[in-house]
Amino acid sequence: MSGDQPRLQDTLKRYFGFDGLRPGQVPIVDSIMRGEDSLSILKTSGGKSLCFQLPTLHRAGTTLVVSPLISLMKDQVDALERLGISAAFVNSDLSGDEIRQRYNRLSTGGYKLFYVSPERFQDENFLAALCATNLQMVTV
Repeated sequence: MSGDQPRLQDTLKRYFGFDGLRPGQVPIVDSIMRGEDSLSILKTSGGKSLCFQLPTLHRAGTTLVVSPLISLMKDQVDALERLGISAAFVNSDLSGDEIRQRYNRLSTGGYKLFYVSPERFQDENFLAALCATNLQMVTV
């Protein structure tokens, strides 16, 4: 990790409990920290999520995570919230009221990470909330 290495190392240890990144994660995190677009392919359990979660904590705004996997969204959001990181998901398991509340909070910058399934992009209310927030990064 270059650039903000000391701050990133502190965040990595504080929130995620790791002393360092895996070798394959370093160039990905560096690229994101430089604001570059990145196509990153890692094996299953290779630490892909950490590659965008760590930089998210060092940038203003919200990271949008697009995933078709409802259980993954829930597991990641639960883990982030346990770490004190504001995160939420919206999927078909939620009531209309829960979705509206989450969209409202999204539109006011209330989340660092917001997880949605691809079909949400057909929802005008989601798009309006997304347009109102300070979107810093999109990851799929």
